[in-house]
Amino acid sequence: MVRELGAKADPVRDRVTVDGRTTVPERLRYVAYHKPVGVVSSMADPAGRPTIGDVTKKLKSHLFPVGRLDYDSSGLVLLTNDGAVAQRLSHPRYQVAKVYRVKVRGHPDEKALGRLRKGLRLADGPTAPARVSVEGKLEKKTRLRITIREGRQRQVRRMLEAVGHPVDKLSRIAIGPIRLGALAVGATRELTTREVLALRSAVRVGDPAGPSDEEAEGRGEAVPKKPGVKPRASRARGTASASARTRRRPRP
Repeated sequence: MVRELGAKADPVRDRVTVDGRTTVPERLRYVAYHKPVGVVSSMADPAGRPTIGDVTKKLKSHLFPVGRLDYDSSGLVLLTNDGAVAQRLSHPRYQVAKVYRVKVRGHPDEKALGRLRKGLRLADGPTAPARVSVEGKLEKKTRLRITIREGRQRQVRRMLEAVGHPVDKLSRIAIGPIRLGALAVGATRELTTREVLALRSAVRVGDPAGPSDEEAEGRGEAVPKKPGVKPRASRARGTASASARTRRRPRP
């Protein structure tokens, strides 16, 4: 029973009733899609190219893509109508890992790999450290596995260009706990209940407010400032100031 205004229900875990009758909220859907090269990661394209919007029409649901991939890349894209999950998957605060298999030109040496692992500066700012491993070497190319926790436009491609090894082929194989697996190129599948719960847990949708500002600041994360509100002084500073005022007070 709800006794407070503003209470929220989790449509995955909770059953909502009104006057004893079960209500039927909009069904939340979570779909994995193996995007091929040559499909635009948007709902429509002015140039008339194939889009993810064409895929969602066939699924007969108002689903939207999470985890964009550029036109020349392939791999896992999540489609959902769960706005909370979509927003948090895209927000840097939640540090959701994205894993890529990449084929690059040449053979990156330890110095180049070290730059990727340490983080390097791009035109839009420094990158966070990436996990990088060499999966195999060809005559003139190298296969890498790269994990990042950011989502800038064409980020993996730009990082590899910055260390002198342009990408020939890129495929995303995981977003958080969801794996591409053996899903065929161009195919879709509904996530299992276990996958949905793991995904929602990864972005803490079970706690609608997510981490508090204090928790985020403790992890060194940027917290948006509310307009017109000055940051509060820490309790320690306030105590110290009070003590200083006490010491300065003249004796009677």
